[in-house]
Amino acid sequence: MTAVPSAAGCRPGCGACCIAPSISSPIPGMPQGKPAGVRCVQLDADNLCLLFGDPRRPAVCERFAFDAELCGEHRDQALIRIGELEAIT
Repeated sequence: MTAVPSAAGCRPGCGACCIAPSISSPIPGMPQGKPAGVRCVQLDADNLCLLFGDPRRPAVCERFAFDAELCGEHRDQALIRIGELEAIT
């Protein structure tokens, strides 16, 4: 079953953008940022960002927006596609 994107586009509980890419900015609990493929410590058990709306949330995270082509039709596609983009950049 494919989750329906919310009004903002993101699929609730996906969290691929908090796992697949590297983040070089400091994150509370990850002062050196995070490597690609590593789950962000601020991602809760429901794959929701604990820093959403918090000024401590890295700007790169704030700017990352849902893109249907990149995120695909389900979470597994998003993890693969974001991971592939990470590998070539």
